[in-house]
Order: sequence, then structure tokens, then C-alpha cells
Amino acid sequence: MKKFLKNYWPLLLFVLLVLVITTRFIAPAAPRTLKFAAGSTSGAYTLTAKQYQESFKENDFTLEVLTTTGSGDNLKLLREGKVGAAIVQGGISTEEDREYLKSLGAIFYEPLWVFYRADIAPAGMNAGDMRTLEGLRVAAGSSTSGTRILAQELMGENGVTANVIGLGGQAAADALRADEIDVFIAVTAPNALYIDDLLADPDINVLSFERALAYERRTPYLKRVIFPEGGLDLAQNLPDQPIELIAPIAEVVVREDLHPDLQVLLLEAMMDVHRGGTLLSEPGVFPTPDRVDLPLSKEAERYFERGPSFLHRMFPFSVANFLERAWVLAIPLLTLIIPLVRAAPPIYRWRTRRKIYIWYKDLRELETRGRAAKSNEERNKIRNELNALQAEVGRVEVPESYTDELYRLRSHVLFVNQLIGNLDDKSKNIKTVPSSS
Repeated sequence: MKKFLKNYWPLLLFVLLVLVITTRFIAPAAPRTLKFAAGSTSGAYTLTAKQYQESFKENDFTLEVLTTTGSGDNLKLLREGKVGAAIVQGGISTEEDREYLKSLGAIFYEPLWVFYRADIAPAGMNAGDMRTLEGLRVAAGSSTSGTRILAQELMGENGVTANVIGLGGQAAADALRADEIDVFIAVTAPNALYIDDLLADPDINVLSFERALAYERRTPYLKRVIFPEGGLDLAQNLPDQPIELIAPIAEVVVREDLHPDLQVLLLEAMMDVHRGGTLLSEPGVFPTPDRVDLPLSKEAERYFERGPSFLHRMFPFSVANFLERAWVLAIPLLTLIIPLVRAAPPIYRWRTRRKIYIWYKDLRELETRGRAAKSNEERNKIRNELNALQAEVGRVEVPESYTDELYRLRSHVLFVNQLIGNLDDKSKNIKTVPSSS
């Protein structure tokens, strides 16, 4: 092994360099932490994100869930690159967002709930007409929330002018009970804690949209859904009648540059959490690529078209992820290995012979200097250098198959040494011829 490393270290160094470049630029490992924008502490977005968080933890990744004011805030964080993924209400993204934000699919219906105090209900409110909100104190989330955006759009379509207050989530539910507001509009899934509490409260009513089909047909991202009678509690029959609602979808949105492995991990978490169905959808409906308002990412397109990859079906995520990356790394290595294997023997022969032939330049130089020397002292100095060269050549190690070339060099050094010695002897035998007077 020592000899192998000594002879083939340039080749190994080149392969290592290719591996470093490949792992750094072609198939880099996924970051171990992903920042994920959710919503209010008690909202459905945060509850859903917490479930994703558990899935990430099982695969030795960390999902950092950030509390926000809602979809508008989530989109802002995505645009600024402060988070890699978020849950966003369908229908509120812009055309510019399509360039660098992608959807992983819809995960649940997110109904529009309109709660109001029973003691101030205007005539006809039970008929499900939003026009009866005229002039009331309406809490519809913060100015950047998806609830506010949708509520204002619908009130505008119905010609309603109301006193809109920037409250949402649990704070708005508490304000409704305390008679600080008349109406609370929320866009959230039924599993939000305050939704259960308000539906069970006898002093709070909920508007049932009798014109829900019209909203669905007029607005592509809205869907008519039915919250079933007894959906909360069969024993208490809560609610005591079906509630007709309109609902945008909630979708998981990622930045286009989010690592593909993290996108796959999110897709697997989405599948685990949402495929069982809810009170508003049958099992197998979600996650889905339908009704999203942003283009699907390439990973999501492959996932919905083909399902999990073969490796992800056969192995845990971490093992499948490693094998997929290894396959990507194998492609450039296999491309290089054939010419490298072919080039290895010539390179090896060249490096071995170079150890021998490199001395011939010095040998020729010493011979030239020896022939040109004018005195015995110069020749003796050159012969000493030749002796040192002979000793140095004697320490060179080469494979047995190249020993003849090494000994040929040593004989050539000895030959030049003797040649210069003969020149020295000839100079001693030269007799001085006396000049004639």
C-alpha cells in the first residue's frame, strides 16, 4: 500500500479533487436545519408545522418553526429569503412570486369562518349573506394576513363597508366573547383550537354560506365545503346542523433554490400528515397538486407523478438520501475512471523512468565540464561531484523490472568518471618540449 500510494498519489489526488468539487457543487449535502414559517401559536398552520417537525426529527433533521402573523407575513419572509419554506393561503401570491417561489402542493381546505355574537345578529344573517356585515366591528386578522386579503376581497364583491379591526387567532376569539367586536372572520382549518371553542359556544353563531357555489364558480381558488353536523361532538351533536363554507386551500410553498432533499422530506411529511383525510375531505385527497396558485417544484411534479423513488420506498430517508447522492457522485467518477485506468500504467512508467533519466542531464553537464577542464584540480573537483552523483543514484528505489535501467545509469556515471580520469592521466604524461634557441 505504501508503494502504491507513493507511485499513484497524483492520480488519487485528482480523484479526491473531483469528489470535493462534485460534493460541493454537483450533489451537495442538504442542510440539516430548515426554517419554516407557520402562523399564530394556536392556528392550524403552526399545529401542522409541529407535525412536520416531528417527521423531520425522526430523520435527524431540524425544522425550525417560526411564529408569524399569517400568510402575508410568510410570503414576505419567503421573498426575503429568511425562511426556506412556509404554509401559505392559496390565492394571495403575486405574479412576481411565480419566478422564485414554488408549491409542493395543497395540504388541506382552509375554510372561511364568519363567527358573530348571537345577541347582535342582524336579520337575515343566518341566510349566509356577507352583505349583513355592513357597519359592524369585524376582526379579520392583521393587515398582512391571508384572512384580511380574502375578507376584504369578498366584502368588496358584496359591496360591504365594515369597521375592520386588526385582530386574529385566539385574541380575536377572546374579543368576540368579550363583546369587543361583533364579527370574527378567520381562514383556518377546523383543527385550530379556537375554532372548536367557538363552535361549541352557545353564545356564538357561525355564518353558513348559502351562496357558496357561486363563490366557487366565480373564484378559481375557492372551494365549497361542508362541515358536517356532529363533526365536533356526536354525543352533543356539535354543530347541530351542517355548515356550508367556502375555502381556499393551504399549500406548502418553498423557495426555488431549496435543496431537493429537503423538498422530498417535506413531501413525505405532508403525505404522512394529510393523507388520512379530515372532516372536510376524504382520505387520499391531500396532499394534491390541484388548486395551487404557484407552479409546482420539479421535485413535487416527480413525486405526484411517480410517487416516492424506489430507494425511498425501500430504505429510510437518510439511507435513501445517501444512496441517491452516491449515485450522482458515481456518474462523474465512472466517466473519469476508464481514461484514468488507461492512463495509469503510462504515467507509472513515466514517473519511474523519470527517477532514472532525471540524472542524465546532470551527468551530461559534468562530462562537458570535465572535457573542458584546463587543470587537474578542476577535473578532480568534477570527479568528486560524479562520486556524489553515483552515491545518490545508488539510493534511488525502483521496481525490479526497471533495475536494468538503473544499473545502466550507474555504469554511465562510472564511465564518465573514468573518462575524466583518463584525461587527467594524459595531461600528466604530456612532456614539455624545449624551445630552440
